[in-house]
Amino acid sequence: MIFVIQRVSEAKVEIEGAVRGAIGKGFMVLIGVSASDTEAIADKMVSKMCRLRIFEDENGKTNLSLSDVGGSLLLISQFTLYADCRKGNRPSFTGAGGPDMASALYDYIIAQAKNFVPVVEQGEFGADMKVSLTNDGPFTIVLNSEEL
Repeated sequence: MIFVIQRVSEAKVEIEGAVRGAIGKGFMVLIGVSASDTEAIADKMVSKMCRLRIFEDENGKTNLSLSDVGGSLLLISQFTLYADCRKGNRPSFTGAGGPDMASALYDYIIAQAKNFVPVVEQGEFGADMKVSLTNDGPFTIVLNSEEL
């Protein structure tokens, strides 16, 4: 599982011209699910993400978590995080989880995140989405379950 976490001052996702989810201060997270991912892996990833201390405290040190700053989450499914570009110029996505399994895990991640953060917005699995954000910093972190 891969989470690309961007600390944002604002972010939103639109589907067919309508806003599906929007947040102020918090994390906009792109979520990639692999074929071998499980709910146990999702639990570990969500816990780590929600506890990351990457907001500045009164001394300018990155020492505060989402809950410390009253931050929100915008969670977006993105199977292309599992693109394999080693052969040729057309990416292969065979490492990504199948749609049924990945969709179920995406829904599970959203539900688990709500245990940590009161405001959790989301995109729509498999939809053509337009995501916009203001990256605060910029500050971007990649969490890979194979490295935790």
